[in-house]
Amino acid sequence: MDLLFVPLPQIQSFFLCFARIMALLAAIPAFTGNQIAGRIKIGLAMITALLLFPVMAPYTPQAPFSMAWFGVLLVNEVLIGTLLGLVTQMVFAAVSFGGTVIGYQMGFAAANIFDPQTSQQLSLMSQLANILAMLVFLSLDMHHFFFRAIIESFALLPPGLLDFSHGAVEHLMQQASSMFVLGVKFSAPVLALLLLTSMVLGILARVFPQLHVFMLAFPLNIGIAFVVISLTFSATFFILRREFDTMGENILTIMHLLK
Repeated sequence: MDLLFVPLPQIQSFFLCFARIMALLAAIPAFTGNQIAGRIKIGLAMITALLLFPVMAPYTPQAPFSMAWFGVLLVNEVLIGTLLGLVTQMVFAAVSFGGTVIGYQMGFAAANIFDPQTSQQLSLMSQLANILAMLVFLSLDMHHFFFRAIIESFALLPPGLLDFSHGAVEHLMQQASSMFVLGVKFSAPVLALLLLTSMVLGILARVFPQLHVFMLAFPLNIGIAFVVISLTFSATFFILRREFDTMGENILTIMHLLK
């Protein structure tokens, strides 16, 4: 059975490639959320699949499948692409967590805005931290790495090969636990200085009872936090760059553990 003079096994192999590419591109931070229309995402995934399919064709099955087994393979490909993209999402989740902690300490607990990337209400500083991480992500050309990761994933994990018994779940849990450590590192300078500021204001409140500490602390915390953020921007860039550099190793580790 041919469709437009293309053999059925080749059509099935193409859609298997398209399913993994679509899931992986949808998990890239630059393409997630509702700010990019679904038609654009599908079109980009289709163009990418058409361009990369000749390279990935040797790693895809050449025999025709039944509809039931083909559906199972499609779900398998979507799951693989999602798991690979999850490694990157953890870094941005850690940055968002650190920004939320900073925002609460600054007094922006009620200052929430809508985030089109996650379709959720996030704190103001969390959104600022996400934008900062996104700019670093794009400036390092990390989105180009995913196109290489797609080809590597087919070489290491051909369609139909997925095994969770080799420690992939444990590795993902370790990455999730390190997310909180990264969030603390991201917010540590601001939190340390704001804690010191609160101690000083507490002492002043005891020495000068007439001093309105609450009215003084709100603008002071905001000003100090932004000054510390600007002074530690190079350190923040170094931390994010180190995490993005190790992201490739984490993705390769996940691929090997899923074999």
